[in-house]
Amino acid sequence: MKATQTLHEQGQSLWLDNITRDLLDTGTLARYIAELSVTGLTSNPTIFDHAIKNSATYDAAIRNKVKEGKSGEDLFFELALEDLTRAADLFRPIWDRTRGVDGWVSLEVSPMLAHDTASTLTAAKTLHARARRLNLLIKIPGTKEGLPAIEEAIFAGIPINVTLLFSAQHYLAAADAFIRGIERRAAAGLQPEIESVASVFISRWDAAVKDRVPEALRNQLGIAIAKRTYKAYRALLGSPRWQRVFNAGARPQRLLWASTGTKDPGASDVLYVKALAAPFTVNTMPEGTLKALADHGAVGEMLPADGGDCEEVLGRFASAGIDVDSLATQLQDEGAKSFVNSWHELMDVIARKSAALAKAS
Repeated sequence: MKATQTLHEQGQSLWLDNITRDLLDTGTLARYIAELSVTGLTSNPTIFDHAIKNSATYDAAIRNKVKEGKSGEDLFFELALEDLTRAADLFRPIWDRTRGVDGWVSLEVSPMLAHDTASTLTAAKTLHARARRLNLLIKIPGTKEGLPAIEEAIFAGIPINVTLLFSAQHYLAAADAFIRGIERRAAAGLQPEIESVASVFISRWDAAVKDRVPEALRNQLGIAIAKRTYKAYRALLGSPRWQRVFNAGARPQRLLWASTGTKDPGASDVLYVKALAAPFTVNTMPEGTLKALADHGAVGEMLPADGGDCEEVLGRFASAGIDVDSLATQLQDEGAKSFVNSWHELMDVIARKSAALAKAS
């Protein structure tokens, strides 16, 4: 049995952190669903930037949209929605079978809005309406300005993937925004079953400290942070506040492990997947990591609900001079800036391709 199937049967959802038109056109995504137990998909500006820049697959669609007068962000979101609605349709049987627990795809609002609450909410509503797919999550960053937008979007009935979370504190803030939205829906007599995931980024922790800690601590910080976050997640699921909203008919917000591709060439290519096996969570992984898991991966022990040795390991990093709270803030800020940079590059690629294709036609 492939490790992908083993993880799936033990209760963890495997999502692909990639989307390209080639994946759809060649039937590769459908094969991953059928053969590698993939049950969802995430996307971000960097993924679309690479997909459009490194392929001619989108050229015909861009040429046609330019003729229709489309450009910039509007043109991009049309391309993205074409891909993601096709992917959503592939995952729809899973969504139906699990009654909305699984089978999701994700589309991110413009990262230019990461620090603009009102515009983020407006964009989330607009994109969700344009998609016309029940199994599409809108990604909103869990920044200080994003949290109120997350609450309002949940209250408005929009399924949300909270992204750019880096710590247990970040996760708990995102979970609080989700619960507030659900509580407000219940108080208003609205259906409280709005789905959400909270995406905690893992490998960037280890990349950030690789030159600042002893060799013995390499590639351990991300996993320790994940264990601490999982402990907070399990405790919150059992809290009276969550039990009240569950009793009202709500669904839990699932914890999602993001950035689980190994960045250290000297470490296992399935390091984070093996370490973060846990029921009722999601692991969204790059295509290379998914293939490696299916080819030679092995499933480790399930994450302990009490966090295991996370505090002991984090204590070692503290002794090495690593302030994880300030680093979490730094990583979130850097992540938001990175997505903005990718967005600018994406808009530049679309502008250049649009001009070249218009000139050639």
